[in-house]
Amino acid sequence: MIQITPHMRILVATEPVNFRKGIDGLSRICRESSGNDPFSGTLFVFFNRQRTSLRILSYDGQGFWLCQKRLSSGRFKPLPEKGGEQQFRALVAIELQTLLYNGDLKAIRVATPWRSIQAA
Repeated sequence: MIQITPHMRILVATEPVNFRKGIDGLSRICRESSGNDPFSGTLFVFFNRQRTSLRILSYDGQGFWLCQKRLSSGRFKPLPEKGGEQQFRALVAIELQTLLYNGDLKAIRVATPWRSIQAA
């Protein structure tokens, strides 16, 4: 299991992804769409078109982890709108944890960070 810590860099894809893609296809999306290095240790989060399933891609120094969560009923709630047309959007750890439990990101209230933590 991947432990989600506050210092992790987390990026979620704003557009749905074809889940027939495996590790290689998803890492290619990371490189080409956003210019991010999939070997950086960043957690990349992807949704399928129906928003019934999400996948997390991460590299731990020895290999890739590909984790998937599929809801037994319902759909993942949409992300709050942010300005711009970016392929990936940054999240903080509590937002990803809320997303994994199918919580509403618009409704959570967390303290703003005193200072930003840079990913290693």
